[in-house]
Amino acid sequence: MRVGSLVFGNDFRHPAILAKEAATLDVLTDGRFELGLGTGYSSGDYEKMGITLQPPGTRVSRFEEAVRIIKGLFADEALTFAGNYYTINDLNGLPKPCQKPHPPLLLGGGSKRILSFAAREANIVGINAKTTAEGGLDFSSITPEATEQKIAWVREAAGARFRDLELNILVIPIVTDQRRQVTEQKLRDHEMPIDEDNIAWMLASPLFLFGTVDQIVEDLQARRQRFGLSYIAVGEYFQADVMERFAPVIARLAGT
Repeated sequence: MRVGSLVFGNDFRHPAILAKEAATLDVLTDGRFELGLGTGYSSGDYEKMGITLQPPGTRVSRFEEAVRIIKGLFADEALTFAGNYYTINDLNGLPKPCQKPHPPLLLGGGSKRILSFAAREANIVGINAKTTAEGGLDFSSITPEATEQKIAWVREAAGARFRDLELNILVIPIVTDQRRQVTEQKLRDHEMPIDEDNIAWMLASPLFLFGTVDQIVEDLQARRQRFGLSYIAVGEYFQADVMERFAPVIARLAGT
């Protein structure tokens, strides 16, 4: 069993403090920690915390600096860093993590810039929906074709290290024997027309996972074959008991 974060929003924590907390968690878990980091994007999060939601380019630039600082503080030597957003003066990050050179980093996003950065710097790359400048999600970026484009960006930027990367996706799962009815309801929720094209699109999108245990297993296997997605994260978005409902899927995939 591993312990991880999905994900810490960079704008809400100073990277030097987060590096110390992450290293401490790695020590406390005997080297079982995975550090998931993101830029932060949701307008609601920023509004509630009284923080200005800055343009995507600014957030990504600050995020890139933060990742370099965190990696630097995980290293054995003291770190000095001078960037546009952060300055670190001869700081030796303590404690040092158990895992060397550092705990696995999960970095992700939906744009070419951040996915290319993740491909160069991460161990696990999250293939996410693209966010909007206003703090929302661009649903046109979660089609199978858009997903293939994102993975192509990762492959291009990673070069030879692509074979060592794990591809992650956060899915919206609903375990049900009413697959079509659930799909139609989700289309209504997103104010999209209910027609055969949109139903097919939603069922094919790697972001959504609706159906019986058999259907979900089949979809996950097909998506792994097509996209190479092997690190699947699920959450209780629309189904409060989804972890219990999803357990048979995990058992089936594990062959138990």
